[in-house]
Amino acid sequence: MKKVGILGGTFNPPHLGHLIIANEALEQYQLDEVWFMPSYSPPHKEKKKVTDSKHRLRMTELAIEDNPCFKLQPIEFEKEGTSYTFETMKILKDRYQEEQFYFIIGGDMVEYLPKWYNIEKLLELVTFIGVKRPHHTISTPYSILEADVPQIEISSSLIREKYEKQKSIRYFVPENVRNYIEEQRLYES
Repeated sequence: MKKVGILGGTFNPPHLGHLIIANEALEQYQLDEVWFMPSYSPPHKEKKKVTDSKHRLRMTELAIEDNPCFKLQPIEFEKEGTSYTFETMKILKDRYQEEQFYFIIGGDMVEYLPKWYNIEKLLELVTFIGVKRPHHTISTPYSILEADVPQIEISSSLIREKYEKQKSIRYFVPENVRNYIEEQRLYES
């Protein structure tokens, strides 16, 4: 059975922290691949603050293009609308019956797990890998794996804020993603 990590997110934009998390989970749990799964319309984000989905998809594709173990999984763009992890993973499980899925989440999301839609049924479909994040603990009533990842205080919102203020985002995102942001003028105020 192939072991596949799933790293979901808004990826607005994808940054080096995402890549480090994916790589550490890949190595620590001997995953065969990590699929980056951008949300089409995340239920916990304000729609007006989320960059157009085609740009987030393209930036994610650019961010992972140099790692053969990283793949883009655009399933949430097929169905459009608000994305719930349980529904998406049900579809993936049906399509990829030979894969064992590991859903990679940050410490902030670990704390939020009890509020996830259909969490009990979701736990039958995936094994969660919780990643420590600054100012969050990996504390949950559910059985999850833990990944030790260097604590890097970087976020997509910080990158957008820096870019709006015309500050450099070099070394926060892969160079090809930075170029794309600049070419498309994505985060200008």
